[in-house]
Amino acid sequence: MFSIPALVNVFMLLMLIFFMFSIMGVFSFGTIKEGDVLDDLKNFNNFQDSFLLLFAVTTGEDWNKIMFDCSRTPPDCVPDLTCGNRVAWIYFFLLILACSHVMLNLFILVIIQQFEKYYLPTDNMIALFKYD
Repeated sequence: MFSIPALVNVFMLLMLIFFMFSIMGVFSFGTIKEGDVLDDLKNFNNFQDSFLLLFAVTTGEDWNKIMFDCSRTPPDCVPDLTCGNRVAWIYFFLLILACSHVMLNLFILVIIQQFEKYYLPTDNMIALFKYD
């Protein structure tokens, strides 16, 4: 319970990162209509679909296939249907690095920090509560 305010801050930072990457995804990959994974439900055509796709990507669901769908360039693609750009490699690398690794470590850090603050000292709040 003591770590909820700090976890809300980390969650808001994660939503800010999703927001920025969703907008970049719409501008970079919005013209891709289909691919191995990209279809009518999973795409970068608008902000809402992009945000949901990024949430799925950060859970680890087919992120490498989506990256390959977005990185196709001519002559390996059909113009205005499956063509992306070379920025996809950098985009997905930064997304996975920021969301999966950094955010996971921030969540763990917040929980451990609150544990050290409220549980380890001898005069902590929990011991005082039990004593009272």
